[in-house]
Amino acid sequence: MAQESTFRNRGKFTIAIVGGGPAGCICAKFLSDAGFDVTLFDKGKFLQTLLPTGGGRCNLAHAQYDFKELAKNYPRGEKFLYSVFSRFGTTDTLDFFESIGVKTYTQEDNRIFPISNSSSDVREHLLKSLSKCTFVKEGVNKIQPLESAWKVQTNKSSYAFDYVVIAIGGHSNFELLSKLGIDIIPPTQALVGLVTEEDFSSIAGVSVNDILFTHKGISGPKIYKISSLNARKEMPYKLSFGLVPEFNLQEYLDKNPHKEIKNLLGQFVTKSLALWILQNLNINPDTPCHQINGKNRDKILNKLTDFEVTVTGKVPVGEVVTCGGVDLKGVNPKTLESKQYQGLYFCGEILDIDGFCGGFNLQNCWSTGYIAAQSIINQSR
Repeated sequence: MAQESTFRNRGKFTIAIVGGGPAGCICAKFLSDAGFDVTLFDKGKFLQTLLPTGGGRCNLAHAQYDFKELAKNYPRGEKFLYSVFSRFGTTDTLDFFESIGVKTYTQEDNRIFPISNSSSDVREHLLKSLSKCTFVKEGVNKIQPLESAWKVQTNKSSYAFDYVVIAIGGHSNFELLSKLGIDIIPPTQALVGLVTEEDFSSIAGVSVNDILFTHKGISGPKIYKISSLNARKEMPYKLSFGLVPEFNLQEYLDKNPHKEIKNLLGQFVTKSLALWILQNLNINPDTPCHQINGKNRDKILNKLTDFEVTVTGKVPVGEVVTCGGVDLKGVNPKTLESKQYQGLYFCGEILDIDGFCGGFNLQNCWSTGYIAAQSIINQSR
């Protein structure tokens, strides 16, 4: 860190990292280990955003080791990440955490967690590894290119640095960058529950096939993925999904002629959901199976195998990933340096990159943080 009038601290290159989240911190680690004078700026608690990840267990990566297959899990940024992941992928992430004392394990669903199952434990190890860095708890409100360096202005003071890395995440005030003329894709929530026109309050809490019905609509792993893919889709829109696989309902009706239809459907979905479906179709739940005509049979089967809802909004609760941020067209994918400004780099969710659930968004942070650091190291040689 240097005063505005000087750019070097005892001959070392000085780096400002704006944003003390996962991407900023791993970037700081690699730069400080390479001998740079690194200052991390954040107005809040450093690595605070790491704590809620993975439900507090820190799903820090996903066991996908082919970089192109890994990149397929990012609705925004897939091709851009090829270069990034080819140089710092899942194996590199695990090696990094092993090097700072964080041992990991892989679940059956390929999600990777620390053995401690604790985000706070990962945070503690990562912060401890940054002992060479300077932490400044000040909010940065302006960055300005100087003749041969960068001016960083906070709510308390001004500083000068040789390089600046922006890692402020996807929920930040992008005015910091728009003042520089950097193109920003307006952020919107991804990986969220969806508000529906249909009222599911009577079956709130019912889960089927990775879909959770809520008081406001639908949620769950499958819906998070759908919400990510449709993050910028204009509302309202129709959405359909199968509650159960295709099957021959008539065969079950014939085999159970005297069973009430609500009890038959209870073999495939919960009884409360069966009741909701029948009431929604205006079919008496107590009707014996032999009285279900072909028209009603087809209506029931369609609800089970092609359940349609009308999406009217989003329900961002807790940890929310956003799509949007710095337009990738203005960033060099090999270095993560701005194409407009030499010495200005980006990493993490500030970029218009977002992934599905399962450790992919943190992998984006680890990988882009490393690439930004390595690019600065190479540039300064």
